[in-house]
Amino acid sequence: QVQLVESGGGLVQAGGSVRLSCAASGRTLSNYVMGWFRQAPGKEREFVAAISWAAGSTYYGSSVKGRLTISRDSAKKTVYLQMNSLKPEDTAVYSCAAARTYYSSRYSDYDYWGQGTQVTVSS
Repeated sequence: QVQLVESGGGLVQAGGSVRLSCAASGRTLSNYVMGWFRQAPGKEREFVAAISWAAGSTYYGSSVKGRLTISRDSAKKTVYLQMNSLKPEDTAVYSCAAARTYYSSRYSDYDYWGQGTQVTVSS
């Protein structure tokens, strides 16, 4: 079992920045990829970014590439999502997830999910 707890969401103005955190506990994560997904009201869940825990390889969704950075702190078992140049269309619930694979952008591949954290970007 893997438990995930997100934090760091809130209200931010357009053009601003926010950093989300995802603290993991439970089994070792060396065989896992950690992903961030988001879902806005009335829209489908969207892949944002992922990082392979062992190698630290990173992957980004096309709509956020260049503005977001995913990273991990192995000692703290925490994954971060740094979001810059935020736009109102970035408003969504952001969820952290873990999958026992090297990489995936499909939410159905992820076995463990956090509760989500709301990010609201005002114009």
